[in-house]
Amino acid sequence: MHQLRLPHMNVVLRVVRCLKSTSGQGLLFQSDNKLDLIAYCDSDWAGYPITCRSTTGYCVFLGNSLISWRIKRQKTVSLSSAETEYRAMAGTCCEITWLRSLLQDLHLPSSEASCMYCDNQAALHIEANPVFHERTRHIEMDCHFIRDKILDGTVSTSHVHSSKQLVDTFTKPLGKEKFSIMLHKLGVLDIHSPT
Repeated sequence: MHQLRLPHMNVVLRVVRCLKSTSGQGLLFQSDNKLDLIAYCDSDWAGYPITCRSTTGYCVFLGNSLISWRIKRQKTVSLSSAETEYRAMAGTCCEITWLRSLLQDLHLPSSEASCMYCDNQAALHIEANPVFHERTRHIEMDCHFIRDKILDGTVSTSHVHSSKQLVDTFTKPLGKEKFSIMLHKLGVLDIHSPT
């Protein structure tokens, strides 16, 4: 605030233009949804150039409706993309556990495991392998937590191709066309657009 320059003003004007052009956008919650929780998690390894910290995020759907999402810069520097993805999986698993508990309190329990999609094969292999290696020592608690949730039937994991990873909308810079496609898949609609 003390040394504002022209680039700062350009960023502010860009944000204002974006807000003005998207004033009619919102989420549509359909009444004929299934009550299954489906989650996508992803990370952008060392995406913050100043500190090399990673950005992780997730989004959770109840049927076809987006009900929860979060994007957060990790507190520590991760040594591999698998580590950042696994930390994203642990955060997503916590959110799924809480949402399942909330649905149970609302007398809407789910008998099936909630599906969690991840696009990193290495993180999925760590989750599937019960033997801890020296490289996974620093994320051992996350490994135990996720495995416990898989064993008790709360969560199941699946691979999703990177081109269909919805959380990229939150964690990575995308081109305009791909961003628009991902927004539509997230359930974001514009009430001002012609039908």
